[in-house]
Amino acid sequence: MPELSVKAIKGRPVAVLGGGVLGRRIACTWAAAGYTVHIRDPSLEQRNSAIHYVEQNVASYAKTISSSNLGKATAFEDLDAAVKDAWTVIEAVPEKLQLKIDTFAGLAKLTKKDCLLASNSSSYKSGEMLEKVDEDTKRRIFNVHYMMPPDNRVVELMTDGFTDEAVILFYVERLKECGMSPIVARKESTGFVFNRIWAAIKRECLTVLSEGVSTPEELDRVWVEMFSGGKAGPCGMMDAVGLDTVAFIEQHYVKERGLPTKDTVDFLQTNFIDKGALGGKSGKGGLYPAGYTTKSSGEGSSHHDNLHSPTLYYLDLGMNATEDIMHAGKIVAQSASGKEPKTLVSNLTLPDGLDISVKDNRIYWTNMGIPSENDGSIQSCRLDGSDVKEVVKKGDVHTPKQLIVDQQNNKLYFCDREGLRVIRCNLDGSEQETLVQRGDWKIKEDTQDSLRWCVGISVDNQRGYLYWTQKGASKAGKGRIYRAKLEIPSGQTATTRSDIETVLTGLPEPIDLELDEEAGKLFWTDRGDPPMGNTINSIDLRDLTHVEDASDNPRYNVLAHNMHEAIGIKLDKRNQHIYATDMGGFVYRFDMDGQNKKRIVDAEERAFSGITLAHV
Repeated sequence: MPELSVKAIKGRPVAVLGGGVLGRRIACTWAAAGYTVHIRDPSLEQRNSAIHYVEQNVASYAKTISSSNLGKATAFEDLDAAVKDAWTVIEAVPEKLQLKIDTFAGLAKLTKKDCLLASNSSSYKSGEMLEKVDEDTKRRIFNVHYMMPPDNRVVELMTDGFTDEAVILFYVERLKECGMSPIVARKESTGFVFNRIWAAIKRECLTVLSEGVSTPEELDRVWVEMFSGGKAGPCGMMDAVGLDTVAFIEQHYVKERGLPTKDTVDFLQTNFIDKGALGGKSGKGGLYPAGYTTKSSGEGSSHHDNLHSPTLYYLDLGMNATEDIMHAGKIVAQSASGKEPKTLVSNLTLPDGLDISVKDNRIYWTNMGIPSENDGSIQSCRLDGSDVKEVVKKGDVHTPKQLIVDQQNNKLYFCDREGLRVIRCNLDGSEQETLVQRGDWKIKEDTQDSLRWCVGISVDNQRGYLYWTQKGASKAGKGRIYRAKLEIPSGQTATTRSDIETVLTGLPEPIDLELDEEAGKLFWTDRGDPPMGNTINSIDLRDLTHVEDASDNPRYNVLAHNMHEAIGIKLDKRNQHIYATDMGGFVYRFDMDGQNKKRIVDAEERAFSGITLAHV
């Protein structure tokens, strides 16, 4: 193969095939060291998520290696375009051997003869992937398995049995320049170096659990005290990686060495995998309950924690501005672990509600405008805050409040407070239609009647309902939650529709709504007076009926008290958490039952409104 040199690779991209949890971290590692990175993934949502991850984290990666020359990541759907002129391609596709064999066969034809082809697989030896490549290509193929950058920088390299020795030596030096800690296996081995030891540890831990000798909590506590310096234990790490992945990897050792499966693969399959309890990624927990591997600020975490933690996006109303407070609003993005807040968009006019579509690479939000004027608007931007566009122009909506993206049908739903209505439109603002009209905003008496103000919004596509709040006067105890069918009955209008039901009334001051369709529960914030106000609340949708007054209200649950003018709410269904904001400058995280209250953001001089999240 051609001689390897730094000069020969200068200006050429690093290509990463797969934009998942590990693929995007590999990409960020190389971008932080100044390389141009191409991420190839067939999923549009994965491509957008991967690029957003790199944009949000590349600076912090670079800081740890004192790099000031940041590279840029670009996403591709087409494999040919992604690997064109690459000096190395790192395969991080799903762990299916035939897929990897076919991938390397394609790369042999698409890449230059000096392009180094690496597999990130820890389950398969690269020597098992050579079925369709020629002898020359075999010399440039090898394993290069990353643990979990940036916190764990170990990278294991291993020959495919034919790899040119110079290839491994050259790659080791490039990895060191990226701040990685490369370890080279001296010969082919299923599981490399560390992973063989780690596999034995996992195997014995699972046997201990299968036999009922201990619990995940006790086992991890012993491990943490004895070995890991106060960080994660093996059970927590297995949940973070995914129990299906743990079982898949173990099957390779079983096949190669004839190991028993009763207390490992079979134990996981029967008790967890068959039930969909795959660990942190499943929303159903695993060895631990859902959300265990998601840590917030102040909690000890390891490199396997927060892998499935969301990025939070919340609105700062700009109350800490020294001038022009009415136009000082911001969109802030921040990891749910409480680190790395970043302002994406500034100079907003009282922003109130927002949601995100990773698939479309857009954030959408409402600007209330000046409440006494008819100058509200809805805008959108890319996930990085660029390309700000007007979706609903000023004057086409009066005072827009909570907004949600109907991911299933590519629609925006939002409430218009002084406009006294609930509205739906396409993501580009077209086909705007009023679904509910509670008065005439042109009539002063109607506009000033706070009992008509529509504020919070949620959509239940599964059952075919639209929910919204009408909050009433501040802390007056006259707030209500309504519902109606998603489509106006034939022959009726938004004003005359007869299917509107009052499902809760006499509430202190209900604000934003959130729905868990699968669990059949409705959640909302209330900024009214205690004890029922300044709370997070929920109700089972099966309990809802039409009510006339508060004495008819079905029983609902007050999950959390002592908020400071509670506003925004968003459910993290993967980790079974509730996130909420308030006007007191706090962002909170709760369990779904309201327990384990954590403050993610504590900024008393600020005021927050809407919040949303995405797993990127």
